[in-house]
Amino acid sequence: MTDWQLKQTDTEELFKLWRKTKDPRIRDELIFRHLDLAKALARRFMGRGEPLEDLIQVAIYGLINAIDRYDPERGTKFETFAYPTILGELKRHFRDTAWAMQLPRGLQELNQKAYKLVDILTQKLGRPPTMAELAQELGVSEEQVIEALEAANAYETLSLEQEVLTDEDDRPQPLEELVTLMEDEAMERWEKRQLIEDAMKVLDERERKIVEMRFFEDLSQTQIAQRLGISQMHVSRLLRRALQKMQAYLRGVSEKKEARS
Repeated sequence: MTDWQLKQTDTEELFKLWRKTKDPRIRDELIFRHLDLAKALARRFMGRGEPLEDLIQVAIYGLINAIDRYDPERGTKFETFAYPTILGELKRHFRDTAWAMQLPRGLQELNQKAYKLVDILTQKLGRPPTMAELAQELGVSEEQVIEALEAANAYETLSLEQEVLTDEDDRPQPLEELVTLMEDEAMERWEKRQLIEDAMKVLDERERKIVEMRFFEDLSQTQIAQRLGISQMHVSRLLRRALQKMQAYLRGVSEKKEARS
């Protein structure tokens, strides 16, 4: 199989070929296709005293382990199998090397403030505060509050049984449950992005460029036409054809998934 054929082969089929042939080129291609997942999970552990480059290497190691252990015949999607494998490798890394380190000062100070504020606002409001309320009182973003609370847990300074409220409902929710939901949402976003990227591979170069300009650069059809030196009507036809190709690809993926389930 040539390198060009490797790049055109469906990921699911590549996994079957890898288990059958153990061709290192196939393994390298599978690693390349899932690097974004490893990097996304590595970034979740930023701000805990470890360089991002080191975290990415740990995540890639977990990715390689997942690829080597994955059996496509079991019907489980690779991302579903790889996600806890990579995450476990990152958590082991911190347990073995980083948890003894001091929490970065900025996160430590934010955690202390947030932890005290939870008690204060709970007494004041008669209920646990939401993340939005904590962020507003602290003058930071909700993401920074979550990062501080989650990072503190990694260093075993905050119990995951601490309850907070989300904006979606009024039910007090353990932080551990909230973190799990965030991980599930991140996984779902990654899977959707991966599907779109795979669908764009069925387009020719000009169609792919038009889709990127329209939906990633947010250009109008008129702006795209000016940039490419063609008519706006021509852009409209090419864009419609490209989207139809992508929709057909995504329908095929969905039908395959339903057939396996």
